[in-house]
Amino acid sequence: MTSQEVLQIFEKTGAMLKGHFLLTSGRHSDRYFQCARVLQYPRYCEELCRELAAPFQGREIGVVAGPAMGGILVAYEAARALQARNIFAERENGVMTLRRGFQLAPGERVLVVEDVVTTGGSVREVIDVVRRAGGLVAGTAALVDRSNGTVDFGVPFHALVTVPAVSYAPEECPLCRRGLPAVKPGSRQPAPAHGTPKA
Repeated sequence: MTSQEVLQIFEKTGAMLKGHFLLTSGRHSDRYFQCARVLQYPRYCEELCRELAAPFQGREIGVVAGPAMGGILVAYEAARALQARNIFAERENGVMTLRRGFQLAPGERVLVVEDVVTTGGSVREVIDVVRRAGGLVAGTAALVDRSNGTVDFGVPFHALVTVPAVSYAPEECPLCRRGLPAVKPGSRQPAPAHGTPKA
């Protein structure tokens, strides 16, 4: 699957949004990835995650782990492709941890996955959780890399598609200068609802 094919799936499912967005960092951007909108379709979720897992076939991955919430479905489908177990880490009192009885055997090889990587913070937190639990991080992967090539997890990293993250300080934002209202993703639907996408 080529990068263009991946982006076409994101576009047809409304997962790649174009407009004027206020990011968590306070910066503004003209593009936002809402992976939940593509992962709601099992067919695409399975297809994308199978591609994501492909480079790790034959590497004796025993567990695929992701952060809640964005990494849960990605980890599940990647684990299915690798015939591995699936677990997820979640925040408890603000700290990423394993709950729900999830455990790792000493030295168990783990692939850490995420939907979108920008700064890589959530992935690093899951890496730390895995290592504290005795696991061995064999690699990392994400559906979308928006880090501009800056993330380094110290282990192999694979992304299905790399999309440069263009963002602006509010006072320098050309979208603001054009009078376009900024939308905080999740606060309202910035794109029209999509029906079942055509293949």
